[in-house]
Amino acid sequence: MEDQIRGIERAALSEIESCTDKKMLETLRIKYLGKKGKLTSLLRGMGALPPADRPRIGNLVNQAKTRLQARFTEALEQYEEAERQRAIANEYTDITLPGRRFWLGRKHPLQQTFDEIREIFFGMGFSVAEGPDVELEAYNFDKLNFPPEHPARDMQDTFYVQDDVILRTHTSPVQARVMEKQHPPVRIIVPGRVYRTDEVDPSHSPVFHQVEGLYVDRRVTMGDLKGVLTEFIHQMFGPTTQLRFRPSFFPFTEPSAEVDMTCIFCQGSGCNVCKQKGWLEILGSGMVDPNVFAAVGYNPEEWTGFAFGMGVERIAMLKYNINDMRLLYTNDLRFLEQF
Repeated sequence: MEDQIRGIERAALSEIESCTDKKMLETLRIKYLGKKGKLTSLLRGMGALPPADRPRIGNLVNQAKTRLQARFTEALEQYEEAERQRAIANEYTDITLPGRRFWLGRKHPLQQTFDEIREIFFGMGFSVAEGPDVELEAYNFDKLNFPPEHPARDMQDTFYVQDDVILRTHTSPVQARVMEKQHPPVRIIVPGRVYRTDEVDPSHSPVFHQVEGLYVDRRVTMGDLKGVLTEFIHQMFGPTTQLRFRPSFFPFTEPSAEVDMTCIFCQGSGCNVCKQKGWLEILGSGMVDPNVFAAVGYNPEEWTGFAFGMGVERIAMLKYNINDMRLLYTNDLRFLEQF
């Protein structure tokens, strides 16, 4: 039996040396070490041996299997290394060729404008709040002091999903939602997409973006509003930009004011962009109406605040000298790569 074991091992080693590829090597491994291999068959036939010889013979067979398995593994690694070397030799790279250019993405000008607005107000202590695009009519209108007969409620101005469910026409509903959940003080900006039934033209779109702001605390005044908006305009358009506040009307603020700034194209001297007026309308603002506070559970005798809202497309068009809002939505790389 011992001579048979040594003979099988010598024969296997000899055949391994004559192998020429991995497939032949695997066939040989199965021949000697597989379930029906020659060494495995010896172990199955040990029952015919005298009991005293079985441990010694079994140990010899296992040692031979271990040595053969190690040699098979070594031979397999040699074949794989040879294959790698051949692949390296065949995959010659001409290092004198120019490198491949990787195209880097850019932020969309609207996103750049969003980010700059957010950073300016972060610096003044505001945080960001968000809310649903599909909104209840109660939050979009009722809690913001819009009377039932207000024209903005008409189908011509608002997208209705159901009788009392709409696509929000401004981001102000988020202000109401925040005030219902948060006790003053409140200092937030609300960026987001809004929807109105406007015709598409160089300055209008049925889908556009707003950033609105809300500040509620004790003894907040119109002077605070003017200070915050002046700082914002100076950081966004430059410290020499002048502002003026014109009386206006919004259902959710009283008093209300439209905010104009000196035309950044003619520096106030008059041009086609500002229609020779020297001023450009930039945003709307005002002190929060007491009825709005009452609708969200704030005591208007204790708390005061201001709100403001601006169109992000309007800011981007002024900042980057874009004369047609539609350019922001066409995904034309020739246009977008300028920013």
